[in-house]
Amino acid sequence: MTEHRPEVSTEDFVKLYGAQFQEDPATLYGRIRQDYGGVAPVLLDGDVPAWLVCGYREVHQVTSDSQLFARDTRRWNQWENVPADWPLLPYVAHNPSVMFTEALEHRRRAGAIGDALSSVDQFDLRAHCEQIADRLIDTFAGAGEADLITQFAMQIPLLAIAKMYGMPEAETPALVRDVAISLDVGPDAIPAYGRVQESMGRLLALKHRQPGHDVPSHMAQNPAGLTDAEIVQDLLVVTAAAQQPTANWIGNTIRLMLTDDRFAMTLSGGRGSVGEALNEVLWHDTPTQNFIGRFATRDTQLGGRRIRTGDLLVLGLAAANADPHVRPDLAGGAAGNHAHMSFGHGEHGCPHPAPEVAEVIARTTVEVLLDRLPDLSLSVPDEALKWQRSMWMRGLESLPVTFTPTYVASHVASWG
Repeated sequence: MTEHRPEVSTEDFVKLYGAQFQEDPATLYGRIRQDYGGVAPVLLDGDVPAWLVCGYREVHQVTSDSQLFARDTRRWNQWENVPADWPLLPYVAHNPSVMFTEALEHRRRAGAIGDALSSVDQFDLRAHCEQIADRLIDTFAGAGEADLITQFAMQIPLLAIAKMYGMPEAETPALVRDVAISLDVGPDAIPAYGRVQESMGRLLALKHRQPGHDVPSHMAQNPAGLTDAEIVQDLLVVTAAAQQPTANWIGNTIRLMLTDDRFAMTLSGGRGSVGEALNEVLWHDTPTQNFIGRFATRDTQLGGRRIRTGDLLVLGLAAANADPHVRPDLAGGAAGNHAHMSFGHGEHGCPHPAPEVAEVIARTTVEVLLDRLPDLSLSVPDEALKWQRSMWMRGLESLPVTFTPTYVASHVASWG
């Protein structure tokens, strides 16, 4: 029987912003769950009210019922209280991408994306990621030191995506630069996003003239009959979804392997523990911490809370993974347990095989790094590492390391 919790007043709300989320979010989520249960009343930036769904069972319930907890942000009952410069507006401003579609329309669009990603040869992708990682390592191998976030992890996913998209080599550097800028919160973000959109439009036009074995071509040829505007929007979604989370997954995994004694043997040349480390990060330090969200289509009950029509529910993916009812024992590792919520769940979760593609990219690049630089070590104490200032994503600002310098013959880099 569901426990009933009384109505809450504004002073009971948890502020879901601020420095408390940078250093030890897992402890904070644990306190929230202990004090409020699986659904907590929260305030987003600007003290806009919402619900944080922080219990594993409750997140599973919300993501499994897309009719009751829908995705279209126009359902939100707080629009009149959202200022034009609200910092979270990019997460909720409706656009015609697959992100905000529902029911049959969502299945049509997401199905086309899944079909296109299924066409990716994962053996070829792995080989290309090995080349990308090798070339990036070549740029700093002789220095004996590097920042593995800016010089390595942040660059790899987009270079892999560019290959999957069949993007002309000459356009890849500009895409990498503009996507990085567009994902920032600075004044250049919107113009950069416009350039990325124009780049995808040019790419799709090229694929109409010269179709190939790549993601845009497969989407254009899909029986779902996507329009060019739909394809461009959805290519942007896939690009953004692949870049930051995968880069953070790589960075968080390298950090785990450099700071946890259980992975010491891997650093001396073995590969056996890389998959275990990747999975453990998804459980304990997942790149996507929270996600906006779902919107109640009618008054209902969830976790003993009274949810009103149009209420916003923030999916607490990291909090759900840390739920003691499901969380794997840290001492025993998380090997073999893939029931985490890091890729979402239900029809609005990451479409198959997106998680597999992301894992190929992440696992390959970590393995190549350990093969090339087996004596890698942090150049600062673990506690000195700084996390990005975000409650939505979990990733390091930098990951400074040292290693034995390795001579690399000079060559002109090519991303083809």
